[in-house]
Amino acid sequence: MASVHPHAQSFPIHRVPMTRPLVWLRGGWDDLMHNPGASLAYGWLVSALGALILAYQRHPLFIAVAIIGFLLVGPILSAGLCELSRRRDRGESATFQSSLRPLRRNDRSLLGVAEALGLVALIWFLLSGAVFYALAGSLGPSPQSTVWGDVMAQLSSAQYTAYILAGALLACAVFALAVVAVPMIVDRHVDAATAMRTSLRVMARDLPAMLVWALLIVLLVTVGFATWLLGMIVIYPLLGHATWRAYRELVDQ
Repeated sequence: MASVHPHAQSFPIHRVPMTRPLVWLRGGWDDLMHNPGASLAYGWLVSALGALILAYQRHPLFIAVAIIGFLLVGPILSAGLCELSRRRDRGESATFQSSLRPLRRNDRSLLGVAEALGLVALIWFLLSGAVFYALAGSLGPSPQSTVWGDVMAQLSSAQYTAYILAGALLACAVFALAVVAVPMIVDRHVDAATAMRTSLRVMARDLPAMLVWALLIVLLVTVGFATWLLGMIVIYPLLGHATWRAYRELVDQ
């Protein structure tokens, strides 16, 4: 396993204009076009995982479990996309196989990020269950109603609103912890705690740009799911490469 960067606690953070995320997306697109085969392979993998969410989209508790699994795997897979971008910056050749090397070099740090995000999602899972129990006297609709009926039609407006708000809080926490964490681990071989602390510092220092970046991510992911994950085949690698571009500008090199 790679060693931790000796100055992991003192990475300066740069302030960027709030429109800068658009440049990151353009750079991410260039990276995707530079190595489309390997990049799109990650898109196919994530789309297959996302199919689990769509399969249980009518049951709130099942979708919570699927999202926890997605948060455990998603960051680890994005490391491969960051490695493809890193190799392009250095003028090195890259294949899908070579993009997997960060998973071996930084396995403990990447798993640490995934575990932290999974813990956040687990808290959301418990919070959602508590909300349903408080509002309906049960943890949620039965599996039978999920398979044979329209679960969302059985939820009150208060239940549905509470569930959406809990999901929004989850998304904010995940974004704040992970905005530059994975590319930093790939590039600097820092530990998970340092990478996530740096992400929180980036979020605090560049809040306007981060809000725009978060909005763009939400819009693109929504398009990906609205197209029954066909769009996600391109959107996931695009966002993975763009995350590398964001990291390169936000964290002092």
